[in-house]
Amino acid sequence: MRNQSLNLLGNLTQIKDVRSARVSSWDQEGKNQDYWMIPAGESIVLGDIEGPGSISHIWMTSFCRRVHGPSVIHPEGGGNIAPVNEIHNALGVTWESADPAWYRKVLIKMTWDDQTHPSVLVPYGDFFCIGHSMPGNFASLPFTVSVKPEEQFKFGGVASVNCYLPMAFNKRAKIEIINENDVPFGLYFHIDYELYKQPFGEDTAYFHAQWRRENPCDGWGPDLQVNTPEVNRVANLEGEGNYVILEAKGKGHYIGCNLSVTHFQGSWWGEGDDMIFIDGEKLPSIVGTGAEDYFNHAWGMQKNAFPFHGSIIHESDVPGYQVSYRFHITDPIHFSESLKVTIEHGHANHLSDDWSSTAYWYQTLPSEPFGILPVEERIQWMPQFPSPGPLKKVVLNEEMQQSYEMAKERMKQYSEGRTAQVQKKEGRLAQHSLGNIEQSKAVRNAFKS
Repeated sequence: MRNQSLNLLGNLTQIKDVRSARVSSWDQEGKNQDYWMIPAGESIVLGDIEGPGSISHIWMTSFCRRVHGPSVIHPEGGGNIAPVNEIHNALGVTWESADPAWYRKVLIKMTWDDQTHPSVLVPYGDFFCIGHSMPGNFASLPFTVSVKPEEQFKFGGVASVNCYLPMAFNKRAKIEIINENDVPFGLYFHIDYELYKQPFGEDTAYFHAQWRRENPCDGWGPDLQVNTPEVNRVANLEGEGNYVILEAKGKGHYIGCNLSVTHFQGSWWGEGDDMIFIDGEKLPSIVGTGAEDYFNHAWGMQKNAFPFHGSIIHESDVPGYQVSYRFHITDPIHFSESLKVTIEHGHANHLSDDWSSTAYWYQTLPSEPFGILPVEERIQWMPQFPSPGPLKKVVLNEEMQQSYEMAKERMKQYSEGRTAQVQKKEGRLAQHSLGNIEQSKAVRNAFKS
């Protein structure tokens, strides 16, 4: 008999033979540096947990900043407090900004049991439904994002994220972060899990997540206006050219996706039908009536976020951008051999927009390996200020020249001090990662049957 807790209200009335545990970024020296500074171009193990068990909750918050000039605050002082920069650049105290694309440059990787390849490989932001590296407040049943007003709809804005999807494993759960950026980033995290004494059966479905992007989608008529007679007369029954959200082989069930769209025509990005092919069928047995209908909205997308469907970023918030989600929690789509989840990009695939998505599903192991686009092909489109053109050559007087030299020297000293603080934090990383692994082993050994 299984003892897995699904964290549903009905289970609160029953006692379970379960051991609760956590791995986190807590300061293992007992101080208040409760975050990990993950170096550029490196990966780190957040947790490596012996099963049988199940991850029940993941909370994270992160920051990634680029320094443009020296702060008047000494790096050593700033390095011993929480890394919160609330000082506006206009005050002249600091001059730094969030990396606008770091949510796409960092990957979450999860590997279950004895598989040599991961079952989860997704950009950090998109895994938690932060599309376009632009967080927005929303609450669904499996995911939530909480962001301050001044950070909402801002490229690279800081946010708190949660995932409540259960992730069962029999032998091992390995969770990693890969930083493919050229600057380090700071990560606070909790990974809450349960341990059981009895293993799961062979029919256990393991959590999977995959990210995809087409930039742009291969549209046949993007210069034709959406929803016009010329476009709507074209037939598409077999789904040829559809945007593919997921292709999977094995036995399991699809539980939904988030979809990020950058729309270029200035009209409406939808009108495409969802078409889902189960177990190798040539014609889809599940066919929808429009993109907004798949996301359980109608007449376009509304600015609503519900437990199972909604909009996180609406095109009225940020013109041209949309982030939507649909979770099949109570209506999963089951497959016994294979599954292909697709949706038209515009009716009959006539639009050439930028689409990216994260698919979530459960299936038995082994599952097929999949990769991810290189970092330079993951970065979202961002509006750019026009260039001011050629600048007039200004002759600097002696004071101006001195100011440039002073700024240069102050930046040199500040950079050296800041680098030393970052390296100090990075130096603790391997030890703290090992500490999490050893703690998990100790908890597991104390809960052996």
